[in-house]
Amino acid sequence: MLYLVLLISMHITIYTTPTCPYCKLAKDYFKDRDITYKEIDVAADPAAANEMVKKSGQMGVPVIEIGDEIVVGWNESAVEEILKKSKSSKKEKQKA
Repeated sequence: MLYLVLLISMHITIYTTPTCPYCKLAKDYFKDRDITYKEIDVAADPAAANEMVKKSGQMGVPVIEIGDEIVVGWNESAVEEILKKSKSSKKEKQKA
């Protein structure tokens, strides 16, 4: 249950395009785990595309922003590591 509370309170944004198969994999990952995220279609929003490039240094999608962390491309193990690290960090803060 703590895991779900953590994920609900965590800010997750996925920068996508409609034709990107890896974007679909990323979105399906979060949907399958009932993790809420904000999707931004950079093909339809040039200002958001510029914001994505500033944050990631990359023009490719998906770019996944989890809290202050950025994952470029679909990298499930990197996403899971960030989620795990965030979960551990939250547990430590609750103990203090």
